[in-house]
Amino acid sequence: MLVHSRVALSAIALASLAALGACGDEVTGPAAPATAVAPTTAPTAAQPTPSSTAEAGTPPEVIEAPATPLAAPTVAKTQGRVRIYSGPSDVALSPAPDTGRGSTVIQLNATASAEIGTYVADGQGRTLYRFDNDKAKPSTSNCNGECATMWPPLLVKSPGQIYPSGINPKLVGYVERADGTCQVTIGGWPVYLFAKDAAPGDVKGQGVGGTWFAISPTGERTRPLPGTPATAAS
Repeated sequence: MLVHSRVALSAIALASLAALGACGDEVTGPAAPATAVAPTTAPTAAQPTPSSTAEAGTPPEVIEAPATPLAAPTVAKTQGRVRIYSGPSDVALSPAPDTGRGSTVIQLNATASAEIGTYVADGQGRTLYRFDNDKAKPSTSNCNGECATMWPPLLVKSPGQIYPSGINPKLVGYVERADGTCQVTIGGWPVYLFAKDAAPGDVKGQGVGGTWFAISPTGERTRPLPGTPATAAS
């Protein structure tokens, strides 16, 4: 009995170590889908049909065609245990809360701006940035420590799902950071938030230090704010 107990304890310890592996392989077993919350719609009243006894000159009742449902996204790419889909989810998503290692569900939205051009925001409307001191080939993040406090990396937790809207899913992926977390990439560039952006649509990090710029859907820099040189001081 003592031998069996030691074997069981050893197996549990090995399983715990396996769960702390690389960011793309943290959790064993099939990838858990995000919780889908079906959108609620008010019941549609029955539409009247034209009457054969309608008075002359009375316009016929218009019967509206039902709205075409959104096509369900398909998996366009898989990296490790993270699935990148072909577009936005066709239902509302309720991801698990961020535990410090990222969210299980990430939404990326191409967002138009008259000031800087089209940039990428997350599902909460927060602007995503790229850092010129990073690398895209191969993907490398060089923002750690105090830098990562001011510029928090956008992290996806494995097994996870990424839903890009207006972005080629083949350009989306992740890179493993020094602490083992998975940072989302676009066009190979790691993407970050900016701690001073307080509301959706804020781009206060644009041009900071001449090295931080909101990222475009292809991974390129967006243009500097009007009247602000690209080398603006931090």
